[in-house]
Amino acid sequence: MLGDRLRKLRQEKKLTQEELGKKINVTKVSISGYENGNRTPDTETLQKLADFFNVTTDYLLGRTDDPTPPEQDDIPEELKDPKLGLFFKELAEAPEERREQLLKIWEILKSEGERKPGDRQKK
Repeated sequence: MLGDRLRKLRQEKKLTQEELGKKINVTKVSISGYENGNRTPDTETLQKLADFFNVTTDYLLGRTDDPTPPEQDDIPEELKDPKLGLFFKELAEAPEERREQLLKIWEILKSEGERKPGDRQKK
């Protein structure tokens, strides 16, 4: 799967294996090996290939048929901080409607945390 997709992307850009190798800092032999399935790129090289072709690593690996990376422009800046962890990563990648729901839940949780223990009403 990787080999076929890599070859197709390379040929679409009208690059030789050697030219692609130079662009991502590997040898022609490595590119050939990736394309014919005799070699597997390491994580760093896989990311370089995805970045170069502007596709996802999941596309290169055959985990999705959608080559386009998700749009990041509609994600609020405060959610792009990698320190915010998995919850915010999932929030940032959620569909817009779901993201709005999750943000409402977050606001409720924040307001609950701001209340003093004596402020809660007994039911």
